Amino acid sequence: MANHASAKKRIRQTRRRRVVNRDRMSEIRTLVKKVEKALADSDLEGARESLKEVQPALMRGAQKGIIHPNTAARKLSRLNNRVVKAQT
Repeated sequence: MANHASAKKRIRQTRRRRVVNRDRMSEIRTLVKKVEKALADSDLEGARESLKEVQPALMRGAQKGIIHPNTAARKLSRLNNRVVKAQT
């Protein structure tokens, strides 16, 4: 256990951040699943609308340091490609 005041403070900050980051990551996963479900149900309009919700969430996650920016870009690119492919 930490003995220094600064170490104790860092532990408190980490606990708070962990909870917030977990919630944000959960939201991103939920939105991605929403797009995948719409694609599985052949609901192209729903997939397009869900993709519009996923994009800012992924980019925000990358900006906040929850996920790596390249990971966010890759996930978004793959989802977008699947939506475009489903339209044809």
